[in-house]
Amino acid sequence: MAEKRLSELVQGENYSAQELDSFVSTTDAVLLSTNENQLFTEPEREYKVTGEFAGFFEHSSDDGEKYFRNKKAYIVEKV
Repeated sequence: MAEKRLSELVQGENYSAQELDSFVSTTDAVLLSTNENQLFTEPEREYKVTGEFAGFFEHSSDDGEKYFRNKKAYIVEKV
């Protein structure tokens, strides 16, 4: 299979850990995984995108405020 460079993830689609690794290396996005810290341990393991958000709130430790980050966030689950 030829390697494809992803510019976005599609909710409901499956991707290999290797594809997700490449995606987050070249895209300003966040991946939230139900597989915790083992997302990239098996490059061929498949993950399904189950949720997508345009951004998220983040707490700043500098000033104690909460800020909305306009950054894509995806939820991926082990298949």
